[in-house]
Amino acid sequence: MFPFAISLFLTPSLVFAQDLGVPLTWREFSNSRLLAERISIAEDAINTILPQLDTSNAQFNGIGYWQSGNVFSAMANFDHLAGTTTYETQVINGLNTAFSLYSNFDQYGSLKPAGGGLQLHTTVTEHTEMKTCCQWQSLPGLMFHSSKSDISSGTAWSQLALSVISTADASSGTQPNKDFPIAGTCFGESMAGGVFWRPTVDDTGINSITTGFYQPRLSAFLAETTGDTTYTNAAILSAEWIQNLQINADGIVLDTVDGADCTRSPATWLFTYNSGKYLEGLSVLKDVTGNSAWTTLMTDIAAVAIKSSAWEGSNGIITEGASPTANNDGVGFKAIFIRGLDEVSVRSSDNSALQILIHSYNDVQYNALLELADNGTSYSSSWTGPPQEFTTWGQLAALDVMVTAINTNSP
Repeated sequence: MFPFAISLFLTPSLVFAQDLGVPLTWREFSNSRLLAERISIAEDAINTILPQLDTSNAQFNGIGYWQSGNVFSAMANFDHLAGTTTYETQVINGLNTAFSLYSNFDQYGSLKPAGGGLQLHTTVTEHTEMKTCCQWQSLPGLMFHSSKSDISSGTAWSQLALSVISTADASSGTQPNKDFPIAGTCFGESMAGGVFWRPTVDDTGINSITTGFYQPRLSAFLAETTGDTTYTNAAILSAEWIQNLQINADGIVLDTVDGADCTRSPATWLFTYNSGKYLEGLSVLKDVTGNSAWTTLMTDIAAVAIKSSAWEGSNGIITEGASPTANNDGVGFKAIFIRGLDEVSVRSSDNSALQILIHSYNDVQYNALLELADNGTSYSSSWTGPPQEFTTWGQLAALDVMVTAINTNSP
């Protein structure tokens, strides 16, 4: 087992403490822009990508379906953080369009619609296509518009429960929606709580991102909203699955475990979004449960992920997903990471050192985009620069940094 992946029920002294200091090698880890300017910069960035929106299919020219969902997420989160309704119409219309075209927002039609109206939903598809439009949506951002729309997260949760390994499944070595014997344990740990990548009966992959989104994040949000312990228990089970099986010796969340034979994805498959989604879920779970062990785990993972050489240089600028000439899935991973860290910051008012580290980290990315990678109000997917002509994928990657800067700095 990895030394970092310890049980939450061990004594706190066995959880190693992380350094929350801001590295002095980081490039420009502060900024003095006032709130109104930060809001204007974020709005300009969103408005620069908006002409690419195809309202007939709720997608943006030049990027894929799941990536388009991230644009809507940034728009919703902008309204949430800036206290406006600037993009309310585009967000609601876009999600309604996607829902009208795809059952439960699933581009590949693997699940049936569960009812009318706007639903916040996630399904799983081919690894090469990543997730559907709305898996990546900012839940706080979308809930900001919930009075004008029907966001049925409970329906999403019920549908995705079909892809979860329950404790009983792990004990029996079977999962009712799979046609192969599942591994009840891998590496000496129970597979209960893991969420399969795809709902097809023969797919064996179990991923940190599906597990991290659906269970700790969605379940914890639902537990917080409803007080239903069903959601709390589900969040805990999957949070423990990632903790026990999917964290390497450096404290970074890994990608995939095969649910049939326990084989792992390559050790080099280290992606920001796996840590980002798990951190976001942990930030909610700690508040729902009041268990300080989840707070400690969240803080430890945040500290190492923010400073990981797997995706950034000593200057602190994220290098993952830099692709100036062509779109790829990895371009948008870092945006999801930034969004997850913001949720950690919002829910860590009792830890000023962690909040300072997070806003300093975002300022590094913010200043790099504005000074090294900008072409007016458009930005390269390579945050270290140089500037280039507008690309939809480059703009997509920058949006969450711009929007998060509204929230993580002083007025």
